[in-house]
Amino acid sequence: MALAVGLMSGTSLDGIDAALVEIQGSGTSTKVKLIEFVTCPFSDTIRKEIQDACSVEFSSVRLITSLNFKLGYLFAEAVKKVCEKARVDPKDLDFIGSHGQTIFHLPFPEGSDEVPSTLQIGEPAVIAYETETCVVSNFRTMDMAAGGQGAPLVPYTDFLLFRSSDGRALQNIGGIGNVTVIPKEAEFEDVFAFDTGPGNMIIDAICQRLFGKPYDEDGQIAARGQVHEPLLAECMSHPYFAEHPPKSTGRELFGEEYVSTLLAKWGFLPSEDLVATVTMFTAQSIVDSYQRFIFPQYEIEEVVVSGGGAYNRTLLKMMASLLPDCKVVTQEDLGYSSAAKEAIAFAILANETLHNQPANVPKATGAKKRVILGNITPAPRG
Repeated sequence: MALAVGLMSGTSLDGIDAALVEIQGSGTSTKVKLIEFVTCPFSDTIRKEIQDACSVEFSSVRLITSLNFKLGYLFAEAVKKVCEKARVDPKDLDFIGSHGQTIFHLPFPEGSDEVPSTLQIGEPAVIAYETETCVVSNFRTMDMAAGGQGAPLVPYTDFLLFRSSDGRALQNIGGIGNVTVIPKEAEFEDVFAFDTGPGNMIIDAICQRLFGKPYDEDGQIAARGQVHEPLLAECMSHPYFAEHPPKSTGRELFGEEYVSTLLAKWGFLPSEDLVATVTMFTAQSIVDSYQRFIFPQYEIEEVVVSGGGAYNRTLLKMMASLLPDCKVVTQEDLGYSSAAKEAIAFAILANETLHNQPANVPKATGAKKRVILGNITPAPRG
């Protein structure tokens, strides 16, 4: 039995999720128990630094270098906080799995002088030193070295924890939406996954700009608005949705620049209508992906939603209305935590790394073969 912390900081930029878990076994024998979970919100200053680091216009080597270490200290603090909440000494941890903060994800370079690449920061040496614990990090790069897109990575843990006799779609709605498809009585080779498009990213950005709120709590703002069909149609015309899986995306397509362009053209609409429309955009882009790439081949009885979007009641109602033949549930309905899912996943992925087990899903990422993910930073000694 291993005691571990999984760390996740996603494209929504709301903060660092830390899950303290007990893990037994590896591979298909993996059993995991959530002991404690915390979210450590980013300050406005740190959030702005991350946004600038992700921006082609405002980023710099100096900014990213400093931010890499700043985030390392914040990740270490998140480990200490979740351990303190559970009354566990961080020195008793066996390992930490840290996804890091994605700064740029470039699976399909546009320039002739670029290569497929990705960058997650949050210095693992700082985390290891501050917690005196082994850290596994940088999970995406080996998959990309093997010809994959480095994302999505959670499908492997979805298969370990949620395989079933029924057909399931595991829909995570963080900053970006991604789905793992687990057909009826699936074997590992049957699992595939891809990013469906925007999750909470656009909704959150508009709430921040127009309402001064970090997100639309319970979908209350969207519930007061009306969906503006011309704007929705324009959003759904984005070429990403017609691309065939495997595919992945992020802030570089649906981040601040996208929102600025949207508001410049459609900012005359009532603010509540804008939030309602981009909420429907998330719902419709998810269901459109299912209709294009899943339903023609697989029978799906249940859609299990996780991530921050699972707490947006208006978004869930929109999804359910667009999926009349599927049961739409949340992780909580199955006895799990929607908020903790991805942090738990990176604890599991770290466990696989330390057991020398491949943990990518080639049908999800496009990699040429299964590979062992992650870089190991040992606990400091002496």
